Amino acid sequence: MNIEDFRDYCLLKAGVTEETPFGPDTLVFKVGGKVFALTSIDTFGSINLKCDPERAVELREQYDYVLPGFHMNKKHWNTVLIGTGASDFQLQEWIDHSYDLVLSALPRKLREEIADHQ
Repeated sequence: MNIEDFRDYCLLKAGVTEETPFGPDTLVFKVGGKVFALTSIDTFGSINLKCDPERAVELREQYDYVLPGFHMNKKHWNTVLIGTGASDFQLQEWIDHSYDLVLSALPRKLREEIADHQ
């Protein structure tokens, strides 16, 4: 997966916005104003994704290219190294999980508004 594919995949999801709140080098994807994915625009060497805490530990134990979230809450975030073994299918699955996790934590009214605009 390259950065264009990553960006396109994230933007296909309902209610997603892209921003650069941490400076021009960090591309951030949000749903309902909450971050679910971010990466470096210049290097695209890794992606930070939100993850269920138990699953996060399992993924880190199973894959050497999944690390505790860099500059993030290590309990809830993983950093996935790009170009080191993660398949596009895995990345898409983990992006979906991150998006779904963040979406499910939003207030019901906001979730319904996002669903209505699909």
